[in-house]
Amino acid sequence: MFQNPGDDEIRRLLQSVKTIAMVGLSPRPERDSNHVAQYLIDHGYRVIPVNPTADEILGQKSYAGLDQVPGPVDVVDVFRRPEEVGPIADQAVAMGAKALWLQLTVVNEPAAERARSAGLQVVMDRCIKVEHARLIGA
Repeated sequence: MFQNPGDDEIRRLLQSVKTIAMVGLSPRPERDSNHVAQYLIDHGYRVIPVNPTADEILGQKSYAGLDQVPGPVDVVDVFRRPEEVGPIADQAVAMGAKALWLQLTVVNEPAAERARSAGLQVVMDRCIKVEHARLIGA
């Protein structure tokens, strides 16, 4: 059974990463993903939107798929339905991401296990914004 990393490990992850590809980031300001992305930007992270329906979100170029994102990505943060996580996890592994983060209610144990077996740190069913505020401070 999957178990998330402890608080110290999550804190170290959040303090060590710079670039977060956010899969499913909505251009709509009222959506949770948009709030989370803005929070992360406000706290010094580079957020790369991955959404095939938008050209730009929060002033950043949006990419249709994770496989189109150029350059290194530290964390792949997923705002998609659990059944859509498998290919995203595989792409995160292929692109050399350090971590796969599945937002609240996003649980896919087989995908998480594949990512973890490939060496990625995996956090599942947690909000990166909430964890950042709790462990590092707003």
